Amino acid sequence: MKIGIVGCAGRMGRMLVSEIENSDKATLAGGTEPPGSPHLGQDPAVLAGCEPTGVAIVEDAAALFEASDAVIDFTAPAATVVHAALAAETRTALTVGTTGLSEEDSSKLKTAAERTVIVQAANFSIGVNLLLGLTEQVARILGGDFDIEILEMHHRHKVDAPSGTALALGDAAAVGRQVDLETVSQRVRDGITGARTRGDIGFATLRGGGVVGEHTVMFASEQERIELTHKAASRAVFAAGALRATLWTEGRANGYYTMQDILGFS
Repeated sequence: MKIGIVGCAGRMGRMLVSEIENSDKATLAGGTEPPGSPHLGQDPAVLAGCEPTGVAIVEDAAALFEASDAVIDFTAPAATVVHAALAAETRTALTVGTTGLSEEDSSKLKTAAERTVIVQAANFSIGVNLLLGLTEQVARILGGDFDIEILEMHHRHKVDAPSGTALALGDAAAVGRQVDLETVSQRVRDGITGARTRGDIGFATLRGGGVVGEHTVMFASEQERIELTHKAASRAVFAAGALRATLWTEGRANGYYTMQDILGFS
């Protein structure tokens, strides 16, 4: 499979390039960077610490989609929406790991998926996706006597909060309780807040250092507390999961898929 990477010179982009270069099931179709990037014209494989491929980084995303069987996107919401439209136009599969997508952004991805295959996940780690399944199950079993709090920590450079994975965990807990997350979500506490509202799902965000990603879902009652935790030691887990998802798209019917589909959970 010929796979392209948009935003290939970033930290995640380089990891994805390396993952492809070390795979016997995929080849690097190319990569893009925004206009003005100092990396334009360079070989993305060399940037990722691999052997030269002779492929040059370009700014023309449309050309990359034309040259690829599938494209992986870990960029920013505005760019991802544009890339989804290109995927639909060229019938190129798209794997999306971008976080911070709005409901409108997600709707545009699902519209594009009517004409191509799109896989979207807040986190491509297999461990995190197991955590999502466990969170839904535990929330369903424990019920309203347990308060739910979600704590996440990431590196100092992350620009969105709570993380997409934290929100996905909140969604999983809400599904388990058969409630709408937006009506029970509590994301900010400051000053005299009053007592905790029964049924709320709380979020807490930490930022600092080079933390790749840590997520904990706490279920707390008057008598006991259950904690489910996942800690990523390397971005390689995200790249490996994204490549697995991208290879899975080959031969699939058009549609919008998640890691739950790929791992057989749904």
